[in-house]
Order: sequence, then C-alpha cells, then structure tokens
Amino acid sequence: MIEHSLPDLEATRALARRLAPHLRPGDVLGLAGPLGAGKTTLARDLIEALAEAGGGGPVGEVPSPTFTLVQVYETGGAAVWHFDLYRLERPEDALELAIEEAFTEAVSLIEWPDRLGGLLPADWLEIMIIRDGDGARHVRIQGFGPRGRALEDALTRAAA
Repeated sequence: MIEHSLPDLEATRALARRLAPHLRPGDVLGLAGPLGAGKTTLARDLIEALAEAGGGGPVGEVPSPTFTLVQVYETGGAAVWHFDLYRLERPEDALELAIEEAFTEAVSLIEWPDRLGGLLPADWLEIMIIRDGDGARHVRIQGFGPRGRALEDALTRAAA
C-alpha cells in the first residue's frame, strides 16, 4: 500500500502524470472517498494525462458523470470510460452501462467502486482519497490482483 499527501491541485496532477504512462486497456481504477474528496478532480487529471501520454489532443471538458453515470473519452491511446456510480441502486444496474465491455477494452475510472459489490473485478487498483480535519487530501493506493499490484509497484518506482 502506498500513501501520499496531496497538498494542492498540482500534487494531484503529478500523481495522475506518474500513473498515466502505466495504464493500458483492461485496467480498472476505483476512485473511493467521501463526497467532495476530489475523485472527479483526479479522474479529470488522469484523463488529461492519458491524452498527453497517448499523443492525443486535448479531450475538452471533462464533466462529472454524476447524472449520465458514464462518459467515454478517446485519448489517442486507450479509450477511457469514466463511471460515477453514486446514484447506482443495485450493482447489476452497472451492466446496463456496458461496464463489462469497459473492463476488457478500455481504462475504467470508477468513482464509488464499492457500489459494484461482487461485479468489481478481482484485479484492480484502488485510490482512496481521504480528507483530514484541516481539509488536506491524502491518498491511499492499493493494488488487488496481479495487474493491480503491478500498477501499485509502478507508482512506487515512479515516486522514487
């Protein structure tokens, strides 16, 4: 498990830039934390960093998919599916969003991954964003399964 402090927006962007070059289709990232923790901000930074890494141009506006539940971005490399599952009533409802397709063909960024229950793949990277009493943000990053642990290891090496 990795823990980092995110004292400002530039630190969040830096984390996204360190992670982006290691992501490939089939990678699943769960962005967890309470409302207002910064999950969507991190997702935006990751999408922009993936566009840079993939040689694509700017992706344009990256709105929160709170009401649409999913937004798809072409980054010049792997497609990115950005899910916000806060309003999901049952894990099975995610199947209607073609989430299984995203798990195999794209980089999946999932806000509120706990809403997937048993549909969450065994191989994924959790990025838990925590705010302390002073409002400072911290992340706890943990890989699950071989690919999730490989991404965690890549981030550890990139931070050294």
